[in-house]
Amino acid sequence: MTVFHADGDDAEFTRWAGELLASARDARGHLSGRISDVSDVMSDRAVAVAFSDDAALHRWLDSPHRADVLRDGRSRGFWTATTDLITSADNLDASGIGVFGHVVAAGHDDGFRATQARLSRAAAALPGYLGTVLVAGEQDGEWTSIVRFRTGPQLAQWLASAERGAALERMRTTLSRDFSTGTTPFGTTVRVQDGRTLMTPNWKSAMLVLAVLYPTVMLLSRFLGPVVDHAGAPPWLGLWISQIVSIVAMQWWLMPAASRPLRRWLDPVDGAGTRVSAAGVAVLLAVYAVTLTVFATVHELQFWDYAT
Repeated sequence: MTVFHADGDDAEFTRWAGELLASARDARGHLSGRISDVSDVMSDRAVAVAFSDDAALHRWLDSPHRADVLRDGRSRGFWTATTDLITSADNLDASGIGVFGHVVAAGHDDGFRATQARLSRAAAALPGYLGTVLVAGEQDGEWTSIVRFRTGPQLAQWLASAERGAALERMRTTLSRDFSTGTTPFGTTVRVQDGRTLMTPNWKSAMLVLAVLYPTVMLLSRFLGPVVDHAGAPPWLGLWISQIVSIVAMQWWLMPAASRPLRRWLDPVDGAGTRVSAAGVAVLLAVYAVTLTVFATVHELQFWDYAT
């Protein structure tokens, strides 16, 4: 990412930036290139390119072709405002650069831009703020925002600020995917938000696993255990086979099914509130009560008496 001073004609800059992007396209390892969105006065003018690896990127950065294009740009008044900003998939740089990806719902680009402008104005009031770049992705609805502070702690102060939190609440209404999320087969939701990895609290995952594991083990002991015993398997082998079946069933079917209705409760952001957490606990306590009652009262499910 190369940021340029905002003086000069936007149309002329766009034409010249196209030449800079063309020099990148001619280089080996080039993946994509975009000009920043400058529809708002708070957005910096910049050119962003992506390469397959560091070596390919630096070959282009040091190439005579790029140097010639930059020299021509300076003659037109397009001077670089910072050193080149080099980021990776880690998203957050200790030098004070934050890189955030967004997937904007169809028809909500204008609302997204407006929210980004509010974020930039709020960030500008904090010490160490250097600027914001907004770049549209290759695919419709994909955007990347880059916010720059002088130091990492100043960036961290911005990330934790109440002003930013309020603006992000508005932004969520424009997104088709709220930052990045995923749920593991054993009930832990992982969310990558603003360069930070957030996970379901361990106690929630443990409660859900217990709710699924107990009836699974009870039913396998009742129905699979006798089959394995009659096949002549010794107890140590029968238990091993039963555990394989329970793990496979939980991994691919049971835990995903149990996680779906509790998706919000497992979410480390949406489920962090006291009310949501308490509601999920109440549901699982009810599940515990039902399963314990069933296995305590239904004789046909009591594996210790199945032979009688």
